[in-house]
Amino acid sequence: MRDLLSPDLLRGRNVFVSGGGSGVNLAIARACAQVGADIAICGRTEARLEAATEELRAYGGRAVYAVADVRDEAAVVEAFRTTAEQIGPMGAVVSGAAGNFLAPAEQISTNGFRAVMDIDLLGSFHVAKAGFEQLRETGGNILFVSGGQSQMPFVHQAHVSAAKAGVDQLMRTLALEWGPLGIRANSIIPGPVDGTEGMRRLAATADAAVWAGMVPLGRFADLDEIGTMAAMLLSPLAAFVNGAQIVIDGGMSLSGSSAFNQAVLSASVATS
Repeated sequence: MRDLLSPDLLRGRNVFVSGGGSGVNLAIARACAQVGADIAICGRTEARLEAATEELRAYGGRAVYAVADVRDEAAVVEAFRTTAEQIGPMGAVVSGAAGNFLAPAEQISTNGFRAVMDIDLLGSFHVAKAGFEQLRETGGNILFVSGGQSQMPFVHQAHVSAAKAGVDQLMRTLALEWGPLGIRANSIIPGPVDGTEGMRRLAATADAAVWAGMVPLGRFADLDEIGTMAAMLLSPLAAFVNGAQIVIDGGMSLSGSSAFNQAVLSASVATS
């Protein structure tokens, strides 16, 4: 992580990250660990969680994990209980577990649509609800990892667009309901991020230079840039930020989704 934040910014705070075993969510956990937080992560794959936990411990703080599928409310509740027993109640929660695939709407099965809704939207609700009592105790905050699909339509993303729009409306509602209790709720909207599963899938549909060309800054984000912004939003630096969507996409969304849509549709025609 770039040396932008105080190494003690989150000292004494415990941060729970769902989906924290890899990708953007691990980058957020890493950034929080680098500025003093103790970390709890959950996910479905124990080997991945074990490796991530060892990496996080290298920054000098405590790191623990629990195996939990965010679609399973009881498992998420148990994950919060067991990790709090080990490191204490959570002062911040990151709801980041997500699922995605590219498909035209008429080819998305009911099961496929439901799977994305269950992971992204229902899973976000489970994480928020399970973490509520601990956040109320600590005066903490919750950060959702959303997506550009919540703001504008993207082709072959009907399921994700519906789910992410729901996530951001959930966030806004919690900002209203929980704000008076001292709990902030916000979301981040990453654009294209290098080294993620999402970009690997998109790279199969068009050359990387095509995707980078859609970004006014002319490049993808790196994982550390997303993690740094998330850590700042979870910290006292953002103490009056509540109910906000923070877009981290290098300006890609300023021109709408037409370039993305054209690239995906062109690739679909070429492979059909």
